Amino acid sequence: MLLLVTVTRLAAQIPNGYYDPANGKTGVALQAALHNIIKGHTVVSYSGIPGYFPSTDAKPGNVVWDMYSDVPGGTPPYVFHYGSGEECGNYSGEGDCYNREHSWPKSWFNDASPMYSDMFHIYPTDGYVNGRRSNYPYGTVSSASWSSQNGCKLGTCNWPGYSGTVFEPVDEYKGDFARTYFYMSTRYYTEDSGWNTTDMTNKAQLKPWALQMMLHWNNVDPVSAKETSRNNALYGIQHNRNPYIDHPEYAAIIWGNPVGSDESNTIVHNLTVYPNPAGDNCSVTLPEVSSTSEINITLVSATGTKYTISSSMQSNIIELDLHGLSKGIYFLIITSDNVVCQAKVVKIK
Repeated sequence: MLLLVTVTRLAAQIPNGYYDPANGKTGVALQAALHNIIKGHTVVSYSGIPGYFPSTDAKPGNVVWDMYSDVPGGTPPYVFHYGSGEECGNYSGEGDCYNREHSWPKSWFNDASPMYSDMFHIYPTDGYVNGRRSNYPYGTVSSASWSSQNGCKLGTCNWPGYSGTVFEPVDEYKGDFARTYFYMSTRYYTEDSGWNTTDMTNKAQLKPWALQMMLHWNNVDPVSAKETSRNNALYGIQHNRNPYIDHPEYAAIIWGNPVGSDESNTIVHNLTVYPNPAGDNCSVTLPEVSSTSEINITLVSATGTKYTISSSMQSNIIELDLHGLSKGIYFLIITSDNVVCQAKVVKIK
């Protein structure tokens, strides 16, 4: 199997040096470093948030990007429009109006500031669906007691470790909410003394069952253009960023990789790179994969630039061509079918 891929760059609008204080750190040290980078954001008023939504959460035509009613790749059952008087108000069913959803329920931090108006976890959503979600944790549902028109579910959790009532968003937005929760756990790291312990959280940190689920969601629903655009817009408003949108690999570097679950057959491996540090070439040995499997290889630099690189494969050994890349730290992500492989690569010349 021969893999020939041209080098491309997918640059997000990350300020130069923004994440430099996090370079080389792992675990709690990395979480603390990211906290120090994104803390002290500009606090907006809660009443002013609807005025920002058209620049942070809009589809073409001034349509509200509502993750509780949207059907990615399909036709939503209904849409709301900004500037059309469709903000709640009263509602009696789906499609009546939209309002502001604290995806991390505000009761979990006792309606306190600055969390109450931190837009990184506040989204425009259908008011009725928002009300049905209430302050239930996110989770996975096998048999729903209620479903929204786009497929969100309310019911008993079947994710290992919790069996209470949960709200499950559609698959295409699970990663969005996972990275939102990682942001909250990091932005308010050590600033959560007045927060509550809930079925999903221990103050600002996720309980083990929820952390494993969110790590899984982060892997299976990658960062979208929607998230990147929103991250950039919110940087212009709050003057901080969600690190897990710019660097989704940070989640595994801090909390590890998700263990297996009944909900998915996704398998995550940590790879060994040889040599590492590397020059212009290095190799990795993959777990056994089918010869017909499509393999995708991405490198992410410490500044957030993503690269695809030229590679060749014989048996389960991949030779990576690092020519043209600057020296520095990169995170290697290889995906194939239901397998995700990750490694850190240090290029020294």
